[in-house]
Amino acid sequence: MGPWRCLLLLPLLAPALRAQQQQFMEYVERRITLLEERISQWHDQSSRYSTELRDFKNQVLGMLEAAEKEREAMRAEAESAAVRVERLEREVDYLETQNPAPPCVEVDETLMDKQVATAKQRKNEKYTKLTDCSDTIASVRAMKILKRFGSSSGLWTKDAAGSSEKIYVFDGTANDTVYVFPRMREFTLFSATRKAARIKLPYPWVGTGHLVYDGHLYYIRQQGPSFQVIKFNLANKTVVDSSVFPAEEQIPVFGLSPSTYIEVSADEEGLWAIYATKEDEKNMCLAKLDPASLDIEQMWDTPCPRENAEGAFVVCGALHVVYNTRLPSRARVQCVFDVSGTLAPEDASLVYFPKRYGSHASLKYSPRERQLYAWDDGYQIIYRMEMKKKMEV
Repeated sequence: MGPWRCLLLLPLLAPALRAQQQQFMEYVERRITLLEERISQWHDQSSRYSTELRDFKNQVLGMLEAAEKEREAMRAEAESAAVRVERLEREVDYLETQNPAPPCVEVDETLMDKQVATAKQRKNEKYTKLTDCSDTIASVRAMKILKRFGSSSGLWTKDAAGSSEKIYVFDGTANDTVYVFPRMREFTLFSATRKAARIKLPYPWVGTGHLVYDGHLYYIRQQGPSFQVIKFNLANKTVVDSSVFPAEEQIPVFGLSPSTYIEVSADEEGLWAIYATKEDEKNMCLAKLDPASLDIEQMWDTPCPRENAEGAFVVCGALHVVYNTRLPSRARVQCVFDVSGTLAPEDASLVYFPKRYGSHASLKYSPRERQLYAWDDGYQIIYRMEMKKKMEV
């Protein structure tokens, strides 16, 4: 196409080019307007957020100032409480100086020798039962884990003879303070000891072989090479009686519980003491205790070995020994010794406990409830027992 033809087409294309340019300018103006609107929205939102952030900062500062005032008030109250506690401690110390500690009950050695001689004369004799109880354990019917409290070793129990619902807790194997909870509910629901009363004993205990029986605490005290059974009245917080246990060269009664030298147990017949001596260091011994005077009424050598034993209790005049392994496994009653001769060892049921945490530090039988209060590696457990007549086992 020649140049003259292009000149002829130029007037025809000029309006189209101007229309396109106008559309492009309108498009650019619309985009600029939209961008300005968005910038305006961002500015409004930023201003609102800044205002809200400033209000929140002022609110937090106010809360911090209030918290600081409360902290100072609580510190002042704590200091005031510490002053009152210190004053109370001084008053208690003064009262203790005005009221001397209960005297240690000395043991008449001549009387004790006579009691030991009488008991040895009746050693290994057949026991004359005081009740018509003829039951023995058939199996563990149910288990209930209450909670975990205290150290790995200890014991918890109710009064084995009375009707009180109080829970007595002995934390550890060497202590002098007993925790008393008014009911099972308070012991179960509260992790701390704020709901518990405290009883400070005149002498520290040793082991986990103690017992609450008919309003009294029977606990073991070590005094040099010998061991004392202390009878402590829980109502008036005084020592009623004490007696040196009449056994020479005592050794731990359970192979897996080296801190327990005497296990005081209660059943339908009354009080018993389970112990061991170097004279027959392989097996356990059993003694019948008079709860009133702490006299030894009768003694037996049992066929139940100490090795791998972790605990024991008495049911209807029959000693039940629980065994485990040094690497804790499933505990089981593997030796039964009936002092009345009604139940032969080979006829007794081999009772297994459900496998839980470790080994039992204590097992306390409640003849009133027919259940065991166990302490297993710091866990408090109740075992409900299935009972059978001895002649049916």
